[in-house]
Order: sequence, then structure tokens, then C-alpha cells
Amino acid sequence: MSAVPGTASGALPPQLTFRAVALAIVLAMVLAAANTYLGLFAGMTIASAIPAAVVSMAVLRALGGGGILENNIVQTGASAGSSIASGVIFTIPALVILGFWQDFRYSWVLAIAGLGGILGVLFSVPLRRALIVEQKLAFPEGQAAAEVLKAGENPAQGIRILGVSALGGASAKLAAASGLKLIPDTAASAGFFGKYLAYFGTNLSPALIGVGYIVGLNVGIVVLAGAMLSWNIAIPLYVASVLPGNAELAQAAAGLPAEDIAGLVWSKQIRYLGVGAMLVGGLWALVSLRHSLASGIKSGLAAARASAAGVAVAHTEQDLPMKSVLVGILLFTLPLLALYQVIVGSLAVSLPMTVIMIVAGFLFCSVSAYMAGLVGSSNNPVSGITIATILFSAVMLLLMMGKDSAIGPVAAVMIGAVVCCAACIAGDNLQDLKCGYIVGATPWRQQVMLAIGAASSALVMAPVLNLLADAYGIGTATPEHPKPLPAPQANLMASVAKGLFGGHLPWDMIAIGALVGIAIIVLDEALKSRGSKFRTPVLAAAVGIYLPLELMTPIFIGGVIAHLVERHLRAKGADEAGLERANRKGLLFAAGMITGEALMGIGIAVPIVTSGSADVLALPESLRFGEGLGLAVVAALAWWLYRTATGRDRADAAPR
Repeated sequence: MSAVPGTASGALPPQLTFRAVALAIVLAMVLAAANTYLGLFAGMTIASAIPAAVVSMAVLRALGGGGILENNIVQTGASAGSSIASGVIFTIPALVILGFWQDFRYSWVLAIAGLGGILGVLFSVPLRRALIVEQKLAFPEGQAAAEVLKAGENPAQGIRILGVSALGGASAKLAAASGLKLIPDTAASAGFFGKYLAYFGTNLSPALIGVGYIVGLNVGIVVLAGAMLSWNIAIPLYVASVLPGNAELAQAAAGLPAEDIAGLVWSKQIRYLGVGAMLVGGLWALVSLRHSLASGIKSGLAAARASAAGVAVAHTEQDLPMKSVLVGILLFTLPLLALYQVIVGSLAVSLPMTVIMIVAGFLFCSVSAYMAGLVGSSNNPVSGITIATILFSAVMLLLMMGKDSAIGPVAAVMIGAVVCCAACIAGDNLQDLKCGYIVGATPWRQQVMLAIGAASSALVMAPVLNLLADAYGIGTATPEHPKPLPAPQANLMASVAKGLFGGHLPWDMIAIGALVGIAIIVLDEALKSRGSKFRTPVLAAAVGIYLPLELMTPIFIGGVIAHLVERHLRAKGADEAGLERANRKGLLFAAGMITGEALMGIGIAVPIVTSGSADVLALPESLRFGEGLGLAVVAALAWWLYRTATGRDRADAAPR
């Protein structure tokens, strides 16, 4: 662990200062809004600790100082924004999809997100020592953020990289079909070869290339392979062999162009292959972690008992007191009991719902924290965890309320929403605590800051969701919004919950998808046993199977760029420090493209909603271009990303 300047005399540098808290709150809200758009659009969110750390260093330096621990507090609170956004968008839109809400109710969204996030902080307190100190898990984003904070090198350059890439991402979004309509959103082609339907497409989104750069080539290959399994194997086989025998679907497809037929078959049948794979993946995550989880919880509770007994500990080992944690869990659980009671109107149901939420919350927060330590928050399979929660909750509610209960699916999603918010925050919390452990921070101050960041982010979620729903639509196509934001996880949660309460799901596709998931797990275990660096995480493959192919293609391209950057630098003889510096610059550029596009998407929504017209910003037909210009724009930004990461842009030409 790094020594902290100022500790020799016993005085610690400032940490939880007013300006740090204020800056963290602002950044948390902005990042929550940006990740809300990204998650509804692409089914993925990104960890935001590194951009937050760079912004913090630049802003606090401009205000006169800002030590490493104060900057650490800012990135801790700011990173809660992406976590709360993930927890909300994976679940709460399902309540609109199920028809329980017509829009996103502010007080309810605030309660679910805020209380779930704070419970996630409290649930994760006993895990810090077990996972960070004793098991020494990697927590990659936490380590990366710590390196940025320790280096503290040229935050002005970091801001420049973020700024110009955000401008590029925002400009591309403004030019696209939801803005000026200068270029289309996608470039796709489909056609029949005999009785088989062939389809290929890519989204013209700089943000998705940024996502791919961050998750890397391995994940990029796996998600694209999953999408190709759906679109290039399953859909052609279904159209050729099964569609003629499905009278209802065949009638709906009659007369449609090939591209629309592919989309129809995917939405009604093939995407449920991903549901089956996700169900298997969520259960596998629990099974594979059972021993480590049990030992981690045991050692964490033992450390808490030692602290309660008055054993002196260093400031770097001071968590929130266990007694306060238990009281806090009780206090924050009671409002959720009241919320569940309002939904179901029966204490005999709402009380078991609350108990399920507490037990599942702690269990899955532990799983989420452990997985974040292994693969990072960006690859954390929270959607699988939430599916498992909803499945278990739905089965229990089915026994209590009967299969014909109209409110049963809603109640199951409500439990899943709280657990999902808690699990997202728990994984993020441990990343931040890992960063703090490296730089010498005080854990309880970080835990307080993360709770503040979670509550602040929850304040903006409902307005952002309503704005996006009014402008673009969310989850289900309507005449007003024929191409809504997909919200894949929320659609999945709604389908699973409704299907268990007398709904209609293509169970044959789900079963086949489960078998595919098992095959992917077997392959992954075989690769693991051989010591292969390439892995096939089942939940990454399941996301690819479940989402449109055009969303996965740019993610794969971003992963290829990350691989090419590393290969180029190694060929030039770069050492590990050089690779780390290049990776940091690439991550900042990628994060800038994502943030710029997402914030522009929210900005475009404002005039669309206020005018009531989706074409309010559209240019005349004579000024619009086709897919060629869109591909050129995205290619130019991808090349810019590559040049920045390899240190070949002009601003980096000066010697260090």
C-alpha cells in the first residue's frame, strides 16, 4: 500500500471536504444520466472512476490544490452514478413494459434506486477486508484509478483528451437520425439466398466503439460471436425451416423486406435464446462462487467483531461500525416494506417480499463484489444476478399469490430492482475501496461518500428516464416510436416475470438457449483448464445473443482497436509503464466518446419532447447523406482513438 503524504506527523491530508463532496455529486449526476442513455441503448454501462479522477484532479487543482485522498473521494462518489444507472435501467423500465406504470414515477424511482444503493453500501461493508485485504482480488478499475491518482500526471492533457473525444461523440450523435438526420443510425444489408435469410449490419455509434475499447478484444469477440449465432445461424435456419409452419408469424412477415423479417423473427423468437443462456449464466455465477463467497463473508464478519471489541486499527482499516451498519439496514428496509405493502396490499405477502429482498440482497451483493474483483465492474454479470433474484422471487410469490395474479410479475420486478441497485453499488464500492486501499484512504469516509453519491444519482433517474421515453421510446415499439431504445435487460426481466405468472414465452427457445449456455460454460472451463488467456464468459455471450447484431459489431471493432494499440506499442518496445500510459489515454478517449454521445442524446431529447416532433432538428432531404458518410465519420473517430492511444496525435508529440 502506498504511503500517504502527511501521515508521518499523524495528520492526514483532507479527504471528505465540502468541495470534494459537491464536485462528486455533480459528476455522479452527469455520469448517471450518460450511463442511463448508454445502457438503454446498448445494454451495457461503463465504470467511470478514471474519467472522474481526471476531472477531479483538474478541477481541484484549479481551485488551489487537491491531494490524492481528496481526489479519491471525488472519484468514489462520482462513480456511483454509473452503478445506480445500471441498477435502474436493468429493471425499472420493466414496470412500464409490464403496463404497471405509464411513466416513471419520481418518488418510486427515487425510493427504489436510493434505498437500494444505500443498502448496497451497507451490505458490502463486511466484505472489504475479506476480498481486498485477505483474498487480494484484482479489482482492475480500482487499481487503474489508483494509478491515475498516484501518477497525477498532466490532468490538463487528460481533460483535453476527454473534451475533444466528447466533442467528436456528441457531433456524431447530433448528425445521426435522432438529430439532424445527416447520417443514418445504422448501416445494414439483408437478402435471401434461396430460402435462407442473410443479414449483416453495424450501428454507426462512436460510443459503442468506446465500449469495445474498454471491455477489450476478448469480450468483443464473445459478444459478436453470440450475435452471429442469433443473426447468422439461428435466424436463417428458423426462416427456412420453422417460419412456414408458424401461421401467425408467417402472416406478420408476409410482404416485409428481408431486413424487417429478420428483425421480426429475432424479436418474437430468437432473442429468447439469450434468455435461456442468461438464466444458466446467472445460476452458474452463484455455483462457481459458493466456496469463496462463504469464506469471504466469514472472514469479513470476524474482522468486524475484532473491531467492535476495541482492537486498535489503522485509519486504512476503519470501516463503518458494524452496529451502525445493522441499524442502517433495518432503517432503510422499513420504507421498502411499506412500498411493497402499497403494491400488494397484504402484509402476509409484503413481509416475505422484504425478507427475500434482504437475504437475496446480501447474497448477491457478495457475488457482485467478488465478480467485480475478478473481472471488473464493466464485465460484472449483474443482469444474471438480477434474473436469478427475479426467478426466485417469482417462484415464491407464485406460491403465495397464484399464477393468475396480475400484480405478481410487478412484485417480482420490484424485488429485483432493489437487489440490482444494491448489487451494482456493491461491486462499485469494492472497486473504490481497492483504490483507496492502494492510496491510503480511510474506508468509512469512502463508504459515506458512496452513499451520498448513490442518493444524489437517484435524484435524477426518473426525469432522465421520462425524457428518453418521451423522445425515443423505451423497450417496446409503438407507432410514435417504431425504433425505441432497446432496454434489453429490462425487457428480459419483464418477460421472465410475466412468463412465470401465466404469460406466454417461447419456452422451447429458452430451453435451447439454456443448452447453448451450458455448452459455452463447458468451453470456458476447458479453456481455463488449459491456461488459455482467451475465455468465453457465458453472460457476455448471452448479451450478444440477446441484442441486435448491429450493436455488437462496433463493440468488436473497439476491442480490435485496443488489441492493435497494444500490439503496436509492444512492437515499438514499450515497457509496462508505456503500455499503462497508452491504455490510460485510450480509456479517456473512449470514455469521452461515450459521454459525449450519451449527453448529446439526452440534449437532443429536450427539443423533441418540448416540440412534440421527432423531426424537430432534421435537415431538409436534399442535405442528408447515406450510410457512406456515417461509416466515414465513425472510421475517422476510430482512427483518432488509435492515434491517441499510441501517442501519435500532435498534442503528445512533445517529449515527456
